[in-house]
Amino acid sequence: MTIIECFASASATCVSAPHPYTKDNCKYPCNIFATCSASSSTTTSVTRRPLSLSLISTVFSAFIFSPPPPSYSSPSPSKFHVSDFFELPNFSGLKVLDLLVGSGEIPSDGDQVAIHYYGRLAAKQGWRFDSTYDHKDENGDPNPFVFVLGAGKVIAGIDVAVRSMKVGGIRRVIIPPSLGYKDTSQEPIPPNFFDRQRLFTTIFNPTRLANGEGSTLGTLIFDIELVSLRH
Repeated sequence: MTIIECFASASATCVSAPHPYTKDNCKYPCNIFATCSASSSTTTSVTRRPLSLSLISTVFSAFIFSPPPPSYSSPSPSKFHVSDFFELPNFSGLKVLDLLVGSGEIPSDGDQVAIHYYGRLAAKQGWRFDSTYDHKDENGDPNPFVFVLGAGKVIAGIDVAVRSMKVGGIRRVIIPPSLGYKDTSQEPIPPNFFDRQRLFTTIFNPTRLANGEGSTLGTLIFDIELVSLRH
């Protein structure tokens, strides 16, 4: 039997542990895990390779926005089922899926947190409107987004989702309009003017809102990695 195991960096653990998946019972198509490694059931050593938000977001986005690879046989979900996500208590409609569970601290209100994220619209075929990996410093490294938890500067869905994460964790969040953008001043805002205008034109489209499409237009999907926190 071949066992497929996923490994993360030292600050996080794979959500599949301690139950490794085989090709026959893997919850998601195992052949798309570029960072998974295969080993014989009699082999004691497995090569460990780091996982990043960039890779994980790209890999798991295939389940929401595109069909699975043709080479993979049943089970072959084309997207995550609602049952794969869980709803956070007291925040109706906010659904999360932990792609990696961190091993660091859990932040509290007032802490300064740094996150990497990919932001997408549920509408427009999952258009990615912003990502911290597009924001580079002078050395060409991606700049994390930094904010104070509970200060009300970011959309409520991100604030709530990060509050129950551990440092090193990666979480996919489906944010309903009620916890998303209420106005054009809430962060995170795409720095590119045209992306920003396209985002707000879609979410606050008066004609489509009048037609009752608000729940579709304003629904957001964020992949969030909690990089660090400072009390």
